Amino acid sequence: QVQLVESGGGLVQAGGSLRLSCAASIRTFSGYVMGWFRQAPGKERELVASISRSGGRTSYADFVEGRFTISRDDAKNTVSLQMNSLKPEDTAVYYCAADRVGLGSPKSWGQGTQVTVSA
Repeated sequence: QVQLVESGGGLVQAGGSLRLSCAASIRTFSGYVMGWFRQAPGKERELVASISRSGGRTSYADFVEGRFTISRDDAKNTVSLQMNSLKPEDTAVYYCAADRVGLGSPKSWGQGTQVTVSA
């Protein structure tokens, strides 16, 4: 059974930073592609960032614009998302996701953590 638990969300002013963390209860964590999604009220869930099984490759949505960094620590079974220069439009619930193949349709999701950016 795969379980993901996010933490680190909160309220921050525009231009500020937050670091989200995802703790994974996965027996073979290194074998999973990991990613972060977000969903704002009234909008569809969208992929923010992903990281390969090896950790050597990362990808980001266009709206990130160089502001975010995804990383993983396979020794600790964690994935993080460092978010800098936050904008009000970044306000959303952020979800950690995992899949053995890819993130087109992840098999495992966390419960989500709220990020609110004030103007």
